[in-house]
Amino acid sequence: MKKPEVQKVRSAMLPCVFVGCLLVIWLGTTAISAPAASGQLSPSVLAIETATEAPVAPPVKAVVPTADGPCSIGSSYPQSIQRWCGLIITYAEQNGLPANLIAAVMLQESGGDPQAYSASGAVGLLQVMPRDGIAANFTCSAGPCFASRPTRNELQDPEYNLAYGTHLLASLIARYGGDRRDALKAYGPMDAGYHYADTVLAIYERYQ
Repeated sequence: MKKPEVQKVRSAMLPCVFVGCLLVIWLGTTAISAPAASGQLSPSVLAIETATEAPVAPPVKAVVPTADGPCSIGSSYPQSIQRWCGLIITYAEQNGLPANLIAAVMLQESGGDPQAYSASGAVGLLQVMPRDGIAANFTCSAGPCFASRPTRNELQDPEYNLAYGTHLLASLIARYGGDRRDALKAYGPMDAGYHYADTVLAIYERYQ
């Protein structure tokens, strides 16, 4: 005679189990939230972590070579990248990175357009996430993910963007013990995985 009672208890528990599963899923998706509309890409998880790092110092003005001047980045890079040669070399050297690697990131990220603005809110030559604009909608457990980053206006300055973006990439490379592929994966969009890193590294090898 106890079987119907057991069945009633099991039936009563099913909604609770279902609600519990929904709660677990909801908690898992709110750790890092971003706008779901407009097909925006989420930023890299490690890029979010680096948002709490201290901003880089204001950049020192560099001497940009003229069109006829020397440039040590690969001659195969298009003029849209070559025009930033002096800045690329200056900030690559300051951060201990190959100038051709920064040129490769720039080619992939913006094609050399200092006003580039991605669907996820990344800004400028090296597509850095700012603290305002679309990027302000990305929130982490402690608050806005990019609260310590420069503003969109600051990052639209080509020199500041290069200074900050190169410093950010160098920090990621250091975090990964010198592994550029893992660092580039973290620098790029989260949804891109190693595809982004491999694309940049292929450009780096091809254009030297």
